[in-house]
Amino acid sequence: MDSPPAKSWSIHSRPEIIAKYKILERVGSGAYSDVYRAIRLSDNLTVALKEVHDYQSAFREIEALQALHSCPNVVVLHEYFWREDEDAVLVLEFLTTDLATVIRSAKKRDGGIGRGEVKRWMLQILSGVDACHRNMVVHRDLKPSNLLIGDNGVLKLADFGQARILLEPGFVADDENPEPYAQSTPGQCQAGYRVQEHGTMSKEEYFRVLDEVKAKELDKETSVPDGDTSCLATCTTSDIEDDILKGSYSYEAEEGGDDKNGALTSCVGTRWFRAPELLYGSTDYGLEIDLWSLGCIFAELLTLEPLFPGTADIDQLSRIISVLGNLTEEVWPGCVKLPDYRIISFNKVENPVGIEACLRNRSPDEVSLVKKLICYDPARRATTMELLQDKYFNEEPLPVPLSELHVPPTKDMSSDSPGGWQEYEDMGTDSDFDDFARVNTTTTSTGSYIQFS
Repeated sequence: MDSPPAKSWSIHSRPEIIAKYKILERVGSGAYSDVYRAIRLSDNLTVALKEVHDYQSAFREIEALQALHSCPNVVVLHEYFWREDEDAVLVLEFLTTDLATVIRSAKKRDGGIGRGEVKRWMLQILSGVDACHRNMVVHRDLKPSNLLIGDNGVLKLADFGQARILLEPGFVADDENPEPYAQSTPGQCQAGYRVQEHGTMSKEEYFRVLDEVKAKELDKETSVPDGDTSCLATCTTSDIEDDILKGSYSYEAEEGGDDKNGALTSCVGTRWFRAPELLYGSTDYGLEIDLWSLGCIFAELLTLEPLFPGTADIDQLSRIISVLGNLTEEVWPGCVKLPDYRIISFNKVENPVGIEACLRNRSPDEVSLVKKLICYDPARRATTMELLQDKYFNEEPLPVPLSELHVPPTKDMSSDSPGGWQEYEDMGTDSDFDDFARVNTTTTSTGSYIQFS
């Protein structure tokens, strides 16, 4: 591996770290973080030391992982080191592979991923996201490469550098002393505020709580604001070449939100998994953006191909519209209020192909599951609680035991290997309109809008 970049200090010279960990090698590097494989001296446990150079990303990840402490399908944060004038170093559970590698491996294997295996992967993903949503944590960057997997087949959500907590926690950190939540009670998955302690919540109650959160703008007082940083500043090392948490998708930097008061930004996530409300510039969203990402991930598990592999944000919207049809008030009441709805328009799609065409040779139940998530109106997307109770998971073939999952021994970091996903690295730029036959710009008394063919 390459040697670490030159700095006035480095992780190797921090006595509180080297006293507890033997750093073996740097396994990932990026503009905002470096990841090292290390051994904990007290018990020889292999861990990942994630040195995060960006304040917001470090705070968000620590805050979210503290809130989700001991959730079985969320990566473990063992401890962290953070002192004034030094980067945060997160000591994380070391997991050998991820769902992106599972999918890539399945493409090379006859039979792909069995239906029982798909169900087990889905259930684990749902359990992890459900833990987040019960604690009002919106991940904002769900994708296969951020779903890490251990040798035993257990899948865990990771890379919370873009996460936000949408409810007021029991302990509020401030910018001068960024100390996230106190540790949760062992064996529990809790934040300072719980949506519920037992049982399930109705969909009406779920959205009522979320509406209250938005109305009170509690997010201004909890997580670090999105601010005016670029999106790249919120990325963690899973988006960077040669990172231990790296997957198959590249994340493209764009200008971030500019609200000094802490409003959310639409510039989050990875384009192929980004909800349409984000693509239309919404800064008034909630947990539902994760549900859209889940639908894209589930579709990819079923077909082994990305559902909407857009080359730019406009192309991403075009692909979505070609499948679902044009976004109108009929399918999503209130969509005209989206910031960019009247700025960007598309020619009318007379015959959208529908989700069914994207999931050929899949069962009606599988298609139905994806359709419950891939829909324009966020309020219509099924919650994780609803999906976990879906009859799909209780019908034959049943989810296989963890021991029967095909888990690749390690990540294949070679992008030019046979059957590799080199095409995932070329996602274009958001300002590139060369792929479109005609672009019409119209100026009106209130501004301009762009229409794409």
